[in-house]
Amino acid sequence: MSDLLNTQEVKESLKRVPEWDHEKKHIERTFEFDDFSEAIDFVNSVAEIAEEDNHHPDLDVRFNKVRVLLSTRSEGGVTELDFDLAEKIDTLVEG
Repeated sequence: MSDLLNTQEVKESLKRVPEWDHEKKHIERTFEFDDFSEAIDFVNSVAEIAEEDNHHPDLDVRFNKVRVLLSTRSEGGVTELDFDLAEKIDTLVEG
């Protein structure tokens, strides 16, 4: 497993994923799509990546918006695993 990051390490790692925010014990980002169907397609793509990495985010779907929260539950906060997954998720919407 990955070690818990301190506040300074989280701040430094956020430079890799500038669209993400740090909130207490997780990092999060809200993605917005044209419609519900696109939002669900995105959720399904995130699920595939999460399964491959065996690291699962919390997902909150609100019509065309998907809020993604990443935390390493076994460590009780944010680890390098969360930033690695955030980078992979970001590639789904780049371009």
